[in-house]
Amino acid sequence: MPLYEFHCSDCDTQFEELVFSHDELPACPKCGSTKTEKLISRPCRNRKGGSGAEIPTMTGQTSSGGGCAGCSGGSCATCGH
Repeated sequence: MPLYEFHCSDCDTQFEELVFSHDELPACPKCGSTKTEKLISRPCRNRKGGSGAEIPTMTGQTSSGGGCAGCSGGSCATCGH
């Protein structure tokens, strides 16, 4: 089941919901309204971009794609790769 983001037109709330089909529109968890719409989410990237540009990591360092000597770029908490 994919997780989607939705917006409620009645109470202006944004929420996430697991849905069974791509066209299902769940009721708002705050007000119960069925006047909801699916939002388009932006994917998150945390490493070297497709254009070759360096993207800042969560530690504030820039990513070069290689990682530190301890992790070799495999999800390291020290260097952010």
